[in-house]
Amino acid sequence: MPLSLSMRHRSTWRTAAAIGLSAALVGCLGSSDDPPLDLTILHINDHHSRLDAETTTLRLKNAAGTREAVTVDLGGFARVAGAIEALRSGQPNVLTLHAGDAITGDLYYTLTEGRADAALRNTVCFDALTLGNHEFDNGDAGAAKFIDELAKGSCRTAVLSANLKPRSGSALTGKVRASTVVQRSGQPIGIVGVTAAGKTRDSSRPDPGTLFEDEATSAQREIDALRAQGINKIVLLTHIGYPADQQLAARLSGVDIIVGGDSHTLLGPTSLADVGLTPNGPYPKQISNKDGEPVCLVQAWQYAYAVGELRVRFDGRGVVTECAGQPHILVSDNVRRSSSPLSDADRAAMVADLRAQPGLRVQAPLPKAEQTLAPFAADKTAFGQTKIGTAAEELCLRRVPGTKRDVTRSALGDLCNKSERVNAHGGDIQQLVAQAFLEQGQRFGGADIALQNAGGVRVDVAAGDITVRHIYTLLPFKNTLVRLRMTGAQIKAALEDGVGFVLAAAGNTGAYPYTAGLRFEVDLNQPTGQRVSNLQVRLASGSWVALDMNATYRVVTNDFLANGGDGYATLKTVTGDRREDTFLDYADSFLQYVKERGQVARLPIELYSTQRFIDTP
Repeated sequence: MPLSLSMRHRSTWRTAAAIGLSAALVGCLGSSDDPPLDLTILHINDHHSRLDAETTTLRLKNAAGTREAVTVDLGGFARVAGAIEALRSGQPNVLTLHAGDAITGDLYYTLTEGRADAALRNTVCFDALTLGNHEFDNGDAGAAKFIDELAKGSCRTAVLSANLKPRSGSALTGKVRASTVVQRSGQPIGIVGVTAAGKTRDSSRPDPGTLFEDEATSAQREIDALRAQGINKIVLLTHIGYPADQQLAARLSGVDIIVGGDSHTLLGPTSLADVGLTPNGPYPKQISNKDGEPVCLVQAWQYAYAVGELRVRFDGRGVVTECAGQPHILVSDNVRRSSSPLSDADRAAMVADLRAQPGLRVQAPLPKAEQTLAPFAADKTAFGQTKIGTAAEELCLRRVPGTKRDVTRSALGDLCNKSERVNAHGGDIQQLVAQAFLEQGQRFGGADIALQNAGGVRVDVAAGDITVRHIYTLLPFKNTLVRLRMTGAQIKAALEDGVGFVLAAAGNTGAYPYTAGLRFEVDLNQPTGQRVSNLQVRLASGSWVALDMNATYRVVTNDFLANGGDGYATLKTVTGDRREDTFLDYADSFLQYVKERGQVARLPIELYSTQRFIDTP
């Protein structure tokens, strides 16, 4: 067969295809109208302006054959560009796709508003990019500006969203298509974009009047239109999340492949657990569409850490007969130990182990991409290198407590992903941010409680120096703090809003509430309105008392939540003289918190907002 697979992966691919698809394909291999087509899809998602390489901890075998934790370089867009160039070299039928959330999340976006992201994207030349919810964080104009920057290069990347309906006069008018058609080996392939409807509307800032239709309805309409043109190979490029992708496939006819984003899902071999990574499922996930035909579903983690490589064979009627592949988690072979130097023997053994791991790829950055990034990096360094303070210990990122939801998001690996403290109480860094907002609110006008959504806090904080860059990567959005005067009953209702949004059909883990000055218990098995209980507010004396449902409290939150974002509908009802915008920048509020202390650490467990958490079965 014409697919150029390494010997190491060829047998894996054939075995997976035979096992996963043979039953589904019985009776599907009839006469063909076209020759079979072998297609390779290289894809990324959710890199959020994270263009620089970072570091991570992996457990690698030393010379004695014992696994130990060491540090390696991870990701960076120049490595993404290098991997894509190498993986598509010599391949006749390759698609390069981006599944959304290309911007916001790092100082590169703060400084350039998408110009740096577009320039780096154009070192790859993606065939298509679907709009994610964060493309709308600065309204239609923000998304349009990024698209315009993309168009300045020599690439012709199709920007897609079948369910986007821009308002009259929107800056996006004429810039976004529902689908695009590409030719490979003389055969047309349709690519349809889908953007999360509810999440973009509720958790970002599209212009008033800009609408997002139901994902399944709009996707099926576009698939039908493509198939009416004789196009029988359909790729959905979605930004709705891994669970929602599986549900969407079951509602659609004619879809063959889903390349997804939004949930930051790591898929891959179970052997990744040996080195300290926790995949959420196989790559690819093999499911079925509404007609019982096979669908290959993939996602490629987050933050320019990985490139997905999906290989698919179509028969002449456009039905998938084989699919396999793997994530390429991009690392360097610069292995080091923090406590002491590695011996030559240990280093050699660890590099050999690194190269032998399915799912890991030792990848050099692409020089062209490094050169493109260099002037942007210089500006960022000049601004972001100022040291503000230090973290005495790792401050883990986690949106929702427990072991079921959002447990692979941490860049610090199993140190955070499998932490009993984090599983019981949630993210350390989200909790610290809420505490900083409370104290900033108390300083400027007074506050009793602070409320922050989990998804508004974007990264872990490793032990060591904290710089301006760290803080604006941690809190990248252009939010301000708002003071609301709310009754205890309204506060409870708002918490129920956030927790309920986690359980909604879209499963938005970013809505999970973190509070300071208030603690509670959560049981996701209870009915709506009864999931949050035993609410206690902290007095100035430090003692805790039950939240009075009839009393009024001053609540500091970010303006995004105050406007009803992430499903916090109750907050939006607090208006008039009960609402006050402090105009305090929320990232600067955390910067001041760190600067004043010099060193920050995890809060005592008694101050964590989630004191007890019970997940669904």
